Amino acid sequence: MPDLKRHGLTFTIESAQAVPFAAVPTIAFSLQIVNSDPSKNIQSITLRAQIMLEASRRRYASEEQESLRDLFGEPDRWSKTLQSLLWTHASVNVQSFTESTTVDLPVPCTFDFNVGAAKYFYAIQNGDIPLCFQFSGTIFYRSPEGALQIEQIGWDKEARFPLPARVWREMMDHYYPNSAWLRLRRDTFERLYEYKRTQGLATWEEALELLLQTQVEAPC
Repeated sequence: MPDLKRHGLTFTIESAQAVPFAAVPTIAFSLQIVNSDPSKNIQSITLRAQIMLEASRRRYASEEQESLRDLFGEPDRWSKTLQSLLWTHASVNVQSFTESTTVDLPVPCTFDFNVGAAKYFYAIQNGDIPLCFQFSGTIFYRSPEGALQIEQIGWDKEARFPLPARVWREMMDHYYPNSAWLRLRRDTFERLYEYKRTQGLATWEEALELLLQTQVEAPC
């Protein structure tokens, strides 16, 4: 088997932007791949990325700390609880190149607030979100003699990128303007649905607003 480190591929995330028309909210990360041994002609790469939210690599405003209590607890305990979170996995097939190439790595995003990553993204109002891309996959290339070779990408291949928080927020505003998503247990949904019907309300917003108003007006 070939030496896994001979290929010397390096990975750099250059930029990120929301995909305006996709089946689900998606961010496309512009990924540059450089081959330090141009004598090896890359035929293709089956590339996978595990993407981590490196929560401890930034500071948080007081409003952000309040929003993040659901994930990390009280801020005075963050020295122990503020840990990196797995965001998601992504993959892309890279076509033939010799020295370097740039591809889009599409990453679908969820707005489900039962998912920790969505809670984290929503809490960050300004600045950057520190990401770490950990790469793996298979390289197919031809040796100088023309023989087809296969190598695995070493687990030490990483790329860090500061994702501007506005990219995620603007993407969600585009796909879900002035909206948010909540997932309820079915029995809770049935109770809410029954309340909406019996009150003759047209929308879910009206049902929730009436319930919240009732709670505010209820005597202590």
